Amino acid sequence: MSEHILEMNHITKEFYGVKALDDVNIKVKRGEIHALCGENGAGKSTLMNVLSGVYPYGTYSGDIVYNGNVNQFHSIKQSEAKGIVIIHQELALSPYLSVAENVFLGNEQTTVKGVVDWTKTNKRAQEMLEKVGLENENLNVPVSSLGVGKQQLIEIARAMAKQVELLILDEPTAALNDEESRRLLDIMLDLKKHGITCIIISHKLNEVSYVADSITVIRDGKTIETLVKGKDEISEDRIIKGMVGRELTNRFPERNCEIGSNIFEVENWNVYHPDDPNRKMIRDVSFHVRSGEVVGFAGLMGAGRTELAMSLFGRSYGQKITGTIKINGKQVLIRNVRDAINNKLAYVSEDRKSYGLILIDSVRGNMTLAALRNFFSKRGIVNGNAENLSAEDFRKKINVKANSINQTVSSLSGGNQQKVVLAKWMMTQPDVLILDEPTRGIDIGAKYEIYCVINDLAKAGKAIIVISSELQEIIGICDRIYVINEGHISGELSSEEVSQEKIMKCIMADNGKDE
Repeated sequence: MSEHILEMNHITKEFYGVKALDDVNIKVKRGEIHALCGENGAGKSTLMNVLSGVYPYGTYSGDIVYNGNVNQFHSIKQSEAKGIVIIHQELALSPYLSVAENVFLGNEQTTVKGVVDWTKTNKRAQEMLEKVGLENENLNVPVSSLGVGKQQLIEIARAMAKQVELLILDEPTAALNDEESRRLLDIMLDLKKHGITCIIISHKLNEVSYVADSITVIRDGKTIETLVKGKDEISEDRIIKGMVGRELTNRFPERNCEIGSNIFEVENWNVYHPDDPNRKMIRDVSFHVRSGEVVGFAGLMGAGRTELAMSLFGRSYGQKITGTIKINGKQVLIRNVRDAINNKLAYVSEDRKSYGLILIDSVRGNMTLAALRNFFSKRGIVNGNAENLSAEDFRKKINVKANSINQTVSSLSGGNQQKVVLAKWMMTQPDVLILDEPTRGIDIGAKYEIYCVINDLAKAGKAIIVISSELQEIIGICDRIYVINEGHISGELSSEEVSQEKIMKCIMADNGKDE
């Protein structure tokens, strides 16, 4: 038996006449964890979609050799029958079905007559959950009631139920905090002990270094190199050099912005849960942001950062909201999203695909959407020429890699989709811009470009709020940081005194008050 479970030879795939994959070659050893690294749009996910049958045989050229045999997959079902299972970045669970139902979704445990055998379903679901460390989970609760970390593990349990031999994970930790990420990575290492081969796509290079036995770097649709643990140097700097083609000596651009007076002030902000009027989510939050200042909001998953941001942005979250907002020294009443836009407040959501973009629309349509009423129409008639000129200007200004402004936004890489969302809100000419996880799921090069955009906005005198789960990012780009814990502010740190340890100390000290 060959030591390689998978070989992909001379894979070429085109979209709209552009080569997404250009003669890509990759070999994966049996029982190893193999990482795919590269910038957004490099072709990593495309390559795995070719392997799993998402892009069927005939839409690409080249050979897939799996377990020593050339395979021609025409569908995901065919690849799964061979033991290849892919878990995409966007989870494919049915939110209103139970945990047990989701474990066997599309793989139902039935009797001879085709009726679902619930006894067998629950028994086998329990066995699968034990393999991913969820042995105490209630099988009957809707999967939507669980956190993202547990949902990711349920996806893996579902793959285990399909007798997986080769498990592909596309950005599995993108939406997880550090603790949940480490747990998932440890489960991957445990799967390796049981003979399961894994391919992981990730932009979190510290995680890649932790679990990967070998790393293949892809750049601009071509295979650049494969690094092997124990033989080659595997470090974040070495991987980045392969990804971007050069040394990246500073991951955060220098900022030298003049910080002025207060632009955005929030006082005594309180918010209750949208479905439970007795559950207070945000408690007496007060803060301010000055012109030219980038202020970070740090905290653990579930601390209330996104809930705070959405409640401020046109009361998009919560009920029984009280407190005051001042913009440029004037108290404003923001009852809905239109009020927020009219008062020059913008919010970039953490979930660009659900809340930030219309995926079937063009780059132009998405960029101009929020500004359409105030800047590109008169008496309800859209000025298409002005819309085109502005969209093209922003495409060049923030380096959106698209064939044209008419390209469908769903065909762009994650980093370029994120830039389109940024452009959409920059076009509203806001004074205050809230960025919620602005670099989630995008590569190191695209992150740097977005940091540069943030700097340019600060230089223009805007007040910027950044919410991020990556503490290094918060520390690297912010002038001041508020620490949020359990819905209220537990500390404030300047850029000179901030560190990961001090942020965690603020959280732990706040937790200690309740004991």
